[in-house]
Amino acid sequence: MSDSFDVLWLSASSVLQRFDQPLVGYLSKYRRIAHWEYLQNIDEGSSIDQGVELLYEFLEYSDRSVHLAGHGMGGAMALSFARRYPQKVRSLTLLAVASQPANTWHAHYYFQRQLFSISREQILASNVRSLFGNQPAKTAKKLVAALDKDLEQSPSPHSLFKLVYLSKGGVSMPMMICGCKTDPIVNSPALHDWLNWLKPEDKLWECPQGYHFFHYFYPQEVGEQILDFWEHHDSHLIEASTLSFSTYKS
Repeated sequence: MSDSFDVLWLSASSVLQRFDQPLVGYLSKYRRIAHWEYLQNIDEGSSIDQGVELLYEFLEYSDRSVHLAGHGMGGAMALSFARRYPQKVRSLTLLAVASQPANTWHAHYYFQRQLFSISREQILASNVRSLFGNQPAKTAKKLVAALDKDLEQSPSPHSLFKLVYLSKGGVSMPMMICGCKTDPIVNSPALHDWLNWLKPEDKLWECPQGYHFFHYFYPQEVGEQILDFWEHHDSHLIEASTLSFSTYKS
């Protein structure tokens, strides 16, 4: 099954995954990529853990580890999976994931709802500007509808009544953190806080512009950085395997 790919891209939103497509399309020119999407039933409670367990069922019988990657909530789910099942993950690439992984755009939205006495649609319109920058009125209206739908479908644990926090910290495998200098959701301080847990083989990189969905606006620039990270660690893996084989032969 996973012998047919070496990169698995995680998505936790059917409505927002379209913004992953330019980057995934670019990466697929150079790597065998599979896309895994968590679809939450409307009758299910919001749960990242449920997505993690379903992902494990998907990869359970594969004897090869994969490069795991995801943006936003998909990245938070990838992080949870990598911590729980490290033997399945060759490397972890997170885009727009804060050092506090629960600080997604959903948390930003609910915090604003608690703080301001304005309508849901007004706050969603404000979030569109934060996530995508200023957009034409017709485009902004479509984006408001997309965010509204994502609030209903996402496995985000947040609600109007409570903001939830996830465990901070790193992982055992090589990890790359990608962010954007103009992202007000996962801003530079939230991104740089990862430095407290990064290992020597890990990498943190910031795109100069592009807001929260920087990988949609600059897929090649982001893709080149990720490919370099994967290639570096794959070559190290090959070298280690060759060394191990030579040691065994002698």
